[in-house]
Amino acid sequence: MFGIVRPCTHRLTDGLKTEWMAHLCGLCLALRADHGQFARVVTNYDGLIVSVLTEAQTERTPASRRTAGPCPLRAMRTAPVARGEGARLAAAVSLVLASAKIRDHVADRDGVLARRPVAASALRVAAGWDRAGARTGAELGFDTAVLLDAVERQSGIEALAGPGTPLLTVTEPTETATAAAFAHTAVLAGRPENIAPLAEAGKLFGRLAHLLDAVEDREADAASGAWNPLAATGTSPAEARRLADDAVHGVRLALRDARFADDKLVHVLLAHELQNSVNRAFGTTTCAHQGYGGPPQGPHQGQGGPYGQGPYGQGPYDQGPYGSDNPYGGGGPSGPGGPGGMPPGFHQEPQKPGRRGFWAGCAAFVGLCCTCKLCCAEEYEGPWSRKKREGCCHKCDCDCCECCSCDC
Repeated sequence: MFGIVRPCTHRLTDGLKTEWMAHLCGLCLALRADHGQFARVVTNYDGLIVSVLTEAQTERTPASRRTAGPCPLRAMRTAPVARGEGARLAAAVSLVLASAKIRDHVADRDGVLARRPVAASALRVAAGWDRAGARTGAELGFDTAVLLDAVERQSGIEALAGPGTPLLTVTEPTETATAAAFAHTAVLAGRPENIAPLAEAGKLFGRLAHLLDAVEDREADAASGAWNPLAATGTSPAEARRLADDAVHGVRLALRDARFADDKLVHVLLAHELQNSVNRAFGTTTCAHQGYGGPPQGPHQGQGGPYGQGPYGQGPYDQGPYGSDNPYGGGGPSGPGGPGGMPPGFHQEPQKPGRRGFWAGCAAFVGLCCTCKLCCAEEYEGPWSRKKREGCCHKCDCDCCECCSCDC
């Protein structure tokens, strides 16, 4: 379930967690209904935003929900799920973009996809998803050719990009694709006045998706020699952070210009969780449940993470009770390790495991599904990225971080 908007579910109060799960399950079931069981592997957190946007612009009716049967990812519980044109559009978009992800893995020769027979099979799957997404899109009046064109242009742009190339030149195809998907939700909802603001919000969301993916993969790409837009264009971490924060602000402004029947979930996901995603990617998050962040390490100690200080100031460990930057030791005045810290020679972080290949990730995903860890685990390892994730149905009764109140 890849995606940049991965809310810590205890922040989704007032029934928003139920609504968020309804759209996630609705996307999954729409994929199964229109494209078969295997298509459900492309269910992703960002795709459900298309479904959320469509429903938010219309009045809720009983027909917009149905009760789904027990599912292992819901600990064998029934649940209300979203259905209708929004879920089907989200399914079509997810299929086409997932096919692009496969092609990207093949181009980078990731894992088993470096083998020609496996790569050929993966490309056949991708082509099938392209056709399936186009069929559903045509039924909804959405031309997925704009998505396919963006995918095709991306590789050419990356091949020409080099030091000094503006980063926004590289992110443009993704921006164009997501702008088209967001704008079409206004068409489905019968809200033509929302087409322009939602296209702008989609453009900036696509920019963030591309940018944050590059930030999170930079170390792994450097280790494997894979192409990374930040390294290729010579974009500094500070400039990447500035672009990310500007995009979040732009999304909020665009949402102000749109008209919704009920924008509560849209506001939480696109106004608040997007900022949390930026903080998480740049190492400035302070939510203990996400499993990211933590005490600053290495030469950037006291700067809010590996990419400098975030918009909310220094982290919780910047000045500890022992006078050093880290209350658990490291770089303090008492020498390597600090009071109660690690002895000399043990100050470096362990090497992080690399990303899994596509098929190895699929196998890990099946294992997580069969053991219900995707649903119920407090924390598990992402099947492809190997990053820490929280089970989507994991319950939490603590209040260490809450959705901030704002006037946006």
